[in-house]
Amino acid sequence: MATTQNQQHEQLQTLMQAGQMSGSLSFSGLMSKEDEEMSQSALSTFKAKEEEIERKKLEVKERVQAQLGRIEEETRRLASIQEELDALTDPMKKEVTLVRKKIDTVNKELKPLGHTCQKKEREYKEALDAFNEKNKEKVQLITRLMELVSESEKERMKKLEELSKSIETIQ
Repeated sequence: MATTQNQQHEQLQTLMQAGQMSGSLSFSGLMSKEDEEMSQSALSTFKAKEEEIERKKLEVKERVQAQLGRIEEETRRLASIQEELDALTDPMKKEVTLVRKKIDTVNKELKPLGHTCQKKEREYKEALDAFNEKNKEKVQLITRLMELVSESEKERMKKLEELSKSIETIQ
């Protein structure tokens, strides 16, 4: 705006200088009435334009202020909405974060327990196989023992019968 005012001021000076030149060219050496009227007309036109510019400048300034007021109000409204959104999502976010951390902790605890279970299962299977093997061996030994005992009894019975026959023959 200041640049526009400076340009208009320079135009006025140019007009005034032109009026002075034409006045100096007049025969009487004084400004003619026509030149004076032209100067007055140019000056009043300049003042009218200056007032119009000032009025428009004030109108624009008022509109800018009104816009700024609306923008500030909208900014406050948006900030309020943002706070409400943050309040709504914040508790859930904290809770979700806590649950995720607990899941991570449980996963870390589960991993070695899983390895321990697998190890114990292998040991159990090995122990069970060894137990079953020994049990089978025991059954075989018991069977063998029963066979031996049975054989031994037969042998003794046979021997007893032989002895008994021998005694009968002696008698």
